[in-house]
Amino acid sequence: MTFPFFAPGDDPGPDFADLLRRVGLAPVPPTSAIEGVTHGTTVLAIRHADGVIMAGDRRATSGHLISYRTMEKVFPADRHSGVAIAGAAGPAMDMVKMFQLQLEHYEKVEGNQLSLEGKANQLSGMVRNHLPFALQGMAVVPLFAGYDLRRKVGRLFQYDITGGRYEERDFASTGSGSLHAGAVMKMGFRDGMTREQAMDLAISGLFQAADEDSATGGPDLVRGIFPTVATITAAGFDRVEESEIAERFRMLVDSLALSESTSVGANPTMGERHTS
Repeated sequence: MTFPFFAPGDDPGPDFADLLRRVGLAPVPPTSAIEGVTHGTTVLAIRHADGVIMAGDRRATSGHLISYRTMEKVFPADRHSGVAIAGAAGPAMDMVKMFQLQLEHYEKVEGNQLSLEGKANQLSGMVRNHLPFALQGMAVVPLFAGYDLRRKVGRLFQYDITGGRYEERDFASTGSGSLHAGAVMKMGFRDGMTREQAMDLAISGLFQAADEDSATGGPDLVRGIFPTVATITAAGFDRVEESEIAERFRMLVDSLALSESTSVGANPTMGERHTS
């Protein structure tokens, strides 16, 4: 391959990509998306008075099939931060492990934790470096949240596949059911929520996402499978006991069932006859 030369009167124009195409040097387009990749789906985070709640469903899908029913999607990044994953499961798990290792290495070398802002930036670079694989259908789009020891407040961050990092004020979600979960959180969020109120809102958001999105797994009362929920406060990252999550889900289901029965009772069917 020889480098093209142009005479003084032969202006190649300002569009470099078009020039490459005209001289036959256009880059090879990326290969088609890889089939059969296992994907994790919906995760979310909500700020409350004492820190942040992070939650994620447990379902992983491969196309239209359920690959796993018990996948973990919410992990501690270090003592005062956590990361939740959505997207291609394999690369996402590797990214989490590398992120945890980098934060631990920094703390051992420097003797102090990296600032929450620095942790968010570190994860941003890792997502950006993964972009070539994302263009082949193996996107990883995490959520990052933590308790800022300097500001004494919970903070949360969203990302896009290019590594763009966006801090959200009150709540955030990502994954296939994020639109539905986000709508529930937007309607239900209030400043100064307690841990229990934020947990109920997170559970409700995941339940409604599962009701609308087939890739998001809801509570499985038969198998005893419930979403993962964790709190991050000044005391650190703490995974909520499954028994508490199960109890809150049962309360939610009972509440929805009562509301449905009340609604049906107040609206008789069209075919019902009424007597005066």
